[in-house]
Amino acid sequence: MAVGLVSVLFALAADWAQSTFLTIGHRFWVVPLLLTPAGFVFCAWAAREFFPGAQGSGIPQAIAARQMPRDLALRRLLSLKICIGKIVLTMVGLLTGASIGREGPTVQIGAAVMLQVARLEAFASAPGLILAGSAAGIAAAFNAPLAGVVFAIEEMSRSYEVRTNGLVLITVIISGLVSLGLTGNYTYFGITHVTASTPRDWALAVACGVFGGLAGGVFSRLMLQGSRLAKAWIAVHEARRRFTFPLGCGVVVALLGVLTHGATFGTGYEQARAAVEGHAPSWDFWLAKFAATLITAISGIPGGIFAPSLAVGAGLGAWMGGATGASLGAVLGMAGYFSGVVQAPMTAFVIILEMTGNDANVIPIMLAAVLGLGASRLVAPEPLYHALAHGFLTPTAGSAARLSATEQTP
Repeated sequence: MAVGLVSVLFALAADWAQSTFLTIGHRFWVVPLLLTPAGFVFCAWAAREFFPGAQGSGIPQAIAARQMPRDLALRRLLSLKICIGKIVLTMVGLLTGASIGREGPTVQIGAAVMLQVARLEAFASAPGLILAGSAAGIAAAFNAPLAGVVFAIEEMSRSYEVRTNGLVLITVIISGLVSLGLTGNYTYFGITHVTASTPRDWALAVACGVFGGLAGGVFSRLMLQGSRLAKAWIAVHEARRRFTFPLGCGVVVALLGVLTHGATFGTGYEQARAAVEGHAPSWDFWLAKFAATLITAISGIPGGIFAPSLAVGAGLGAWMGGATGASLGAVLGMAGYFSGVVQAPMTAFVIILEMTGNDANVIPIMLAAVLGLGASRLVAPEPLYHALAHGFLTPTAGSAARLSATEQTP
């Protein structure tokens, strides 16, 4: 119940933050050039100094926490303090135009809320509760309960765990009921009834799977290598570069947003929904959103890549589908690209079916997702979230010192 309630309130706050920024940006085009870089610097600084463990998506933290002792996971990655910081800084990021989503942070928040229950050891083990909280977070964030369950099995645990799956199902059901009671039954990206019925449509499914997967794999590899290079570059002159790096990232993201008339700011929800409903964005939207999301992720500020990645995939697929097949292409493009980014085809397939209500395209979406996985592995052998989780299992010297000081505080 707590995970469902927090997820709904977080979603409402995030939507307000994004709409406020876009409204101001449309009235005064120069504001993003000032506000976005400042927001990046503030979020990176606050996450580093006050909320270590809140950086980035939140999904790698939940994965890493499952491999830690319960008390260590609570202190380092899943404390209530980190949850508050994650929510506040994600909202600040959206309020200043960062290309981020709230879904990844909701996973970390859901895992943290559930891990508080682990103190009552009679209920379940900590890894099982983290898994259940992560699944409930995805289910409530997207109003997609099946996707929450599949995400927990395929991405979080990478295995089928009989002892914990009952706990996951119960948690997702309760969280989903709270979300439905507060927001009603809706599909995240609207509803489309297009179907793949001609050879051209099936060729589009193959193309979206292959090219979407390659693009997703490139994003994943660039994000991993870019993050490592950024950390190494900052470490040379840490006192100065820890501020100049997010400042430079914010300037680039602001310029991309201004040049695309605001299309690359925020989650990309509106553009993805429009593409799914047949109103394709401009052909270069997906390239600009790809760049904005990549730069935002490398900057280290808190925020997820779930929704922005789906927006990139929708834009890519709509462009490939052309004027007559934009809606079908958007759905297939989301499957191929998202599967390529996270290398979790079952999650991609189920989440897109639930978010678009497009159950007539089960086989084409499955095909695009599987092809996306295969194409992605050609360029990105490391699964993104699990590779990022290693960084939280082996903290740097600076972060280790701050965490040690935190752990010694009564």
